[in-house]
Amino acid sequence: MRGRENGFGLVGVVLIVTALAGVCLAGWRVLGSKDTSKNNTSSATQQASSDNKAAKSNQSVMWSTDGSGNWRAMQGTPPTCPKQPMLKSPTSLSQVTSILYPGQTRGGNYKPHGGFRFDNVTDNKVAVTAPMDAYIYRGARYLVDGEVQYTFDFVNSCGIMYRLGHLLVLTPKYQALADAFPPAQEGDSRTTNINSVVNVKTGEQIATKVGVTVGGVNTFFDLGVYDLRSSNQASKDTSYVQQRGLELAGHAVCWLKGWLPNTDEAKINSLPAGDPTSGKNSDYCN
Repeated sequence: MRGRENGFGLVGVVLIVTALAGVCLAGWRVLGSKDTSKNNTSSATQQASSDNKAAKSNQSVMWSTDGSGNWRAMQGTPPTCPKQPMLKSPTSLSQVTSILYPGQTRGGNYKPHGGFRFDNVTDNKVAVTAPMDAYIYRGARYLVDGEVQYTFDFVNSCGIMYRLGHLLVLTPKYQALADAFPPAQEGDSRTTNINSVVNVKTGEQIATKVGVTVGGVNTFFDLGVYDLRSSNQASKDTSYVQQRGLELAGHAVCWLKGWLPNTDEAKINSLPAGDPTSGKNSDYCN
């Protein structure tokens, strides 16, 4: 009996030692697995944090005017602008019938911005999208013959601003911003700054209808592009600045040349001018 007991005890000890070794090995593997997962998660988190900081760093560079029409970057050094062409077309060109040229007199007023006309679109349904990443700088709502129109200015932190105007029906994001603007008044298109940072991505839809409907369908919208980093050639003429101002007219560019993809640029430049009086005359598109 005792011999059996001794034999059983030895076998039991061996079994216990073997089991403990297995447990320790399994535990080491589990711990090793957890440590590896932790390291991978930590690395991914650090990368995401780094990317977010870089994005915030670029986005924190805002632009503002000094009151005399000159622009300057605020809160840091602007990032480098993308290479040309910088912009994507803000709408499908398949329905565009003519082009409004920037830097000309239309309707008795000087327009540093240009635009697109859609004479065959009778329901004003034209999708307008953001041509470049930006933040929304300011906007306005005003009346044209009693009908509300919307305008927004967008700024890319590198120093490029674009204006989209005569928007008729906005997407919900932009309608919410416009609802906070002062009440619309006839012909008063003065803009209101947007104090919170609202980012916009290229291709994001901004409006679903454009132009005016009172007194007949007139389907069009404005596009102005402004290089805030430097003044344009037209502004070298003192009389030009005295008549037109510097804030917009002194920084407007000819977005028909070099700013849009080559195929879009070719299409745009093949279309007739939208204004019957000024035609293709432009202070910027020489």
